[in-house]
Parts: sequence; structure tokens; C-alpha cells
Amino acid sequence: MGDLNVRLVTNRTELNEFTKHLLNDIHALERMLEEDWFESEVIHIGAEQELCLVDKHLKPAPVAMNVLSRIHDDSFVTELARFNLETNLSPQPLGAGCFNRLHQQIDERLATLNEICQALGIDYALTGILPTIRKYDLGANNMTPLPRYEALLKAIDAFKGKNQELRIVGVDELHLKRTTAMLESCNSSFQVHLQIKPEEFVKMYNISQVLAGPALAISVNSPLLFGKRLWAETRIALFQQSIDTRITSEHLRDRSPRVTFGKHWLNESISEIYKDDIVRFRIMLQTDCEPNNHLLLDEGITPKLRALMIHNSTVYRWNRACYGVSPSGKPHLRIENRVFPSGPTIIDEVANAAFWIGMMKGMDAEYKDIRDFMEFDHAKGNFFSASRDGLNTSFHWVNGKKISVNRLIAEELLPLARHGLELNNVSKKEIDKYLDVISERNETRKTGAQWLLNSHAQLTKKVGKEQVAPALISSIMKHQKTNKPVHQWPLAEGTYEADWRPDSLLVEEFMTTDVFSASPDDLPELVADIMAWRKLKYMPIENNKGILKGLVYYHQILNYLSKKHGKRNGESSMTIKDIMLKAPPTVNPDDSIVDALNVMKTHSTNCLPVIKNGRLIGIISEGNFINITASLLRSIHKKVIQNDIAPSVENE
Repeated sequence: MGDLNVRLVTNRTELNEFTKHLLNDIHALERMLEEDWFESEVIHIGAEQELCLVDKHLKPAPVAMNVLSRIHDDSFVTELARFNLETNLSPQPLGAGCFNRLHQQIDERLATLNEICQALGIDYALTGILPTIRKYDLGANNMTPLPRYEALLKAIDAFKGKNQELRIVGVDELHLKRTTAMLESCNSSFQVHLQIKPEEFVKMYNISQVLAGPALAISVNSPLLFGKRLWAETRIALFQQSIDTRITSEHLRDRSPRVTFGKHWLNESISEIYKDDIVRFRIMLQTDCEPNNHLLLDEGITPKLRALMIHNSTVYRWNRACYGVSPSGKPHLRIENRVFPSGPTIIDEVANAAFWIGMMKGMDAEYKDIRDFMEFDHAKGNFFSASRDGLNTSFHWVNGKKISVNRLIAEELLPLARHGLELNNVSKKEIDKYLDVISERNETRKTGAQWLLNSHAQLTKKVGKEQVAPALISSIMKHQKTNKPVHQWPLAEGTYEADWRPDSLLVEEFMTTDVFSASPDDLPELVADIMAWRKLKYMPIENNKGILKGLVYYHQILNYLSKKHGKRNGESSMTIKDIMLKAPPTVNPDDSIVDALNVMKTHSTNCLPVIKNGRLIGIISEGNFINITASLLRSIHKKVIQNDIAPSVENE
């Protein structure tokens, strides 16, 4: 979540003042490193659990503030969107029982949350990207009403401007305007922390960069966004593009995105990362800071380095370097692994954490300096290959070896992780419990992402488009409560338990987006042939900027052709703009299907172009409403059967 007590930098005086604090913090950090201030006797692990709140229609439930007002647990905190929450887990000493305790702690937190959710008539889901999330849910009205988030979004817009493009290409292609950084709130993660001794930070941070690729490949869980099949871990591309403040230009200037893997190995100390962030990224937010860290150090008081932490919180490295102050009052250093998605279950998440921490410790014992065995660009390339293709990829590995990630995990990384955990006194029973989940997931190749894609493929053959995403999230929530790891899940079924009502659906959820259109200046004969080839009853007409100009029906084309045939020369200079309906009724993607049906009925039409800011983005027709009606009738039929059965069970 980060520090909530922040605000925008509004003038040069404020910027310069905050910059002084930032530089002062860097100098104080380097002094503490030189004078050996840092805690290193006991190494701790920790985690942050993010999750989505879901309403009875299986859509995002923007009630986080209401939940927090009832839960009375300071570990639960806000996220950017009103439908997300985070719980910060207590640090555990790395050693015997640490992963079991982490697992138990998440169980207990979610049990507490579940009681509040049940009272409010909602539920929660652990998922990297909620399958039912809609672009409609990402409006400013769903931003958590706290100054930090308002300041952050305003700062991003100030640097980048609004209406930038988001483009992600996978099996399908997502290409839309990014009108707000609220797109980032689609993402939910499980962030794992590992405390690092200062003298080992350079070595361990570089190891974390090497392991980001395989750690992500085995844990991918976010292949779907707005119904599109994109990357195995779409969070990676979505996060980078939604927070990107770079401005495009004609020249090949090399700029770093604020969501970054990095550009090179770490060579000196943790301060090198912070300095790099100051050099590359402009200050976005400010806060109140300690007047002089060096006076605090002279008095033996650990400074909070608030300016440095605020700036660090606006640069999103997938392996983030963290400074903190322990309850003992001593400072400590951590690496925060941000690559893991939330879910699919608690045991999957803790298994991911155990695998990564075990690999970190195992590689520390195995390699004196990983930079001597691997190129940085290979580590970076592996990470993005994993985010696109999950286990279906090959890596450039140590000593120039090329190997499939599936084989790499089985033959090298699982034994390495086991050895690393053994070195840190984790019991064999605990190691087996969690690493066996990784081993079996790898052997079956059934990650959360693969389960979602396979389930999606099965569902699209059985149910209407509008039912696929609700069926997916319903199945996810059902299986999560069993806490069986994802590789043991059956595929999602085509039915789900929900209070399904047509007014809970929006036009954007069931409109047809693969639309054939024509230009106003096209020949009617061309349009006639296209409509005949594609068996179309109507066709929207748009200009070369995508602005809707009209709608033509097949009967209008037939009428034109009939009149033309009756003329002696058969020639005509008419174009489709002379025939089309110039002001057809339309709907907005944010309208409900009930609104769309009313418009359709009022205008006695069997189709409606869907427009946003005048641009054509889809079309809805009587065929879409037949699918909706079928879904509604199935839902009603199921309830009737359940009501008929219930009394007989009670009578028995």
C-alpha cells in the first residue's frame, strides 16, 4: 500500500525541498551501512496478500472501506481500487515451521475477512486478475478515496497525460485507450519478503534477478483480461503500461518505465538502486520528513528515511529493494519479490514463497558471484519469456546453457531449493509439503494460467459469452475454499451459483467486438457483397478515425440494387453514405442490457452500434439477447428445481 501521508509536488520550491531530504536520506543510508547499523542476527521472511472483493453477481464489489470499518484488524489495508484489499503478514524467522506459520496466518486472516464478507453479502477471491472485471469498473468513482491514491493518479497523468494506448498481444489482442492509471487495479499479487544481510545484498539481489524468470514461470495465474487471452501472466505487461509515464518520440531514446526489471547487475550496494531511481525517475510525491537524519544518527536513533521510501514506492521494480525499521529499533534490508500473482490457493502461494526462498538460499551456497555465470540480459529475457509463455518456454541459463524451464525446475531448481531450505533448518516434512506442490505442478504443467485457459476453452463450447467469466470466478472461489493446489482442480463447469439478473450485466460484457464495417465512400455493391459473404443483416459505417457515421441494413442495399437494375445504363455514382441511416440509435458500453433492450424496442430495431466518445467499439443484436434470455431461463429453471427439491428433503 505504501505511506498514506503523501501529497503532490505543486511547485519548484516544494520539489527542491523534498529533493534535499531525498539526498539527505541517501547519505544517511550510506553512513548506516558503513557504521554497521543493520540487523542481521536473525533472518526473517514475510508476505503481503492482495485480494479482490466480489459481489453476489461475481463482479468487483467496491466496498473495501466498508469492510475495513468492520474488520478491526490493522493488518488489513486499502489498495488503489475500492474492490481490492491487502493484508500484511507478520514477519517470521526463517527456519523450522516458518512456512506453516505463514500459511496458518493467511488462513486466519481470510477467515476473519470471510465473516465480514458474509455479513455484507459479498465474497473474496485470490486471483492475479479477476476474470469478471470490466473496463466500467476502472472509473475514478472506484478509486479508494484517500489522498495518496488521488495524488498518485494525478502525478501519473501530469507526466504522461491521459488517453494513452494499452496494447497487449497474446492469443488474442487487447488494444484500447488508457484513460487512467486505474487499470493497474486489475492486478492482485502475493508479495514475498526476504531479509538480507547488508554485506550480502549485492550478491542476493543479483540472484533474485536470475530467479525471477523461473519463479514466475511456475506461478503464472493471470492469462485473461476483459475476456481476452493474453500473456500467461498478463499482470506484467498491464502493470508496466498502466503506470508508464514515458512520452513517445520519433527518435530511439532509451527511457526506463517506472515498472521495471532493471538494466544491469547490482555492483556496489543497495544505495546504487536508490541512486539509479533518483537519476532515472522524476519525483512524483512528497511527504513530511525528518529535518536532519545525521543528528538522529548522532543520538543513536534510527531514521525512517521517509523521503527515500516515498520515492522508492513510486518506482516499481519486480525485485524491490526495501529499507525498514524493526520493532527492536534497528534498521534492516529486504528484497521484496513482486512477481507472484495472488492465488490460486493459499497452499499454492506459500509453495511459491518456499520455492523462491529455497532457491535464493540454495543459489547463494552454490555460486560465489552469479554475474560470472550468466549475462544480465539473459536473466531479463527469461523473465519476460516466462510472463508471456509460462512453462512453455526455454531459458538461457548459467554457463550459456539453453534449457526448457520445465526441465530446469525439475532437474536443477527444485534440488537447489530443497538444499537451500535444509541449510536454514526448515524441516523435511515442511519442505516436502510445499516443494511437492511445485514439483507436481511442474510435472503436470498445470499452472493457474493453464487451468484458466483450459477452462475457458471448455466453457466457450458450452455456454454463452456472458457466462464464461462468471463461471470461471465461481469455480475459482469454490476450489480456493478446499485449499487443494491448482494442479488438482477439475476444469470449471458451465454453471455457477449466483443471483443472476440481466440488469447486473453491461453492454460491454456481451457485445460483439469483431465488427465488419464500411466507409461512407464505399460503393454499395462492395457493401452488398461483404454482407452476403458474411451473412450480415446490417453493417455499421465509420470513417477512417473510427467515428460512427451511420448504419446500413441489407433491405436498404436490396432496394438500391433493385432500382439500379431498373435503369437502362445500370450506372450510378452513389456511395453507401447516400443509402445508410445517418443517425442510428446507439448505446454506450457502460449501459445495462436492460437499457439496451429498451432502446432497441423504442426504435424498433434489431441491432445497436456501441459507441464510446463517438467511436464504434462494438455492436449488439437480437442474437446477443437470445443468448442472454437462454442464460436467464437456465438460471430460473435451476432455482425452480432447487425450490421443488428443498421441501421434499425437509419432509423426509
